[in-house]
Amino acid sequence: MGGRDRSGDWDDDGDYERAVERAEQATRVGWAAIAGVTGLLGVVVVAAVAVFLAVVAAMAYVVVVMD
Repeated sequence: MGGRDRSGDWDDDGDYERAVERAEQATRVGWAAIAGVTGLLGVVVVAAVAVFLAVVAAMAYVVVVMD
């Protein structure tokens, strides 16, 4: 029984294949999380730029009205 594992079948790759499937699923979940966070940060940046431009426009309006 030198080359056999616990199940007795030395060429059974079931455990390996299940581990690969779990790793692939974890990778997909990880990339989905990365994509979601990146998209959310993109939305936040666009919103911040819009607010900044609105403030600049309001300040320019105030300066023009004061003259």
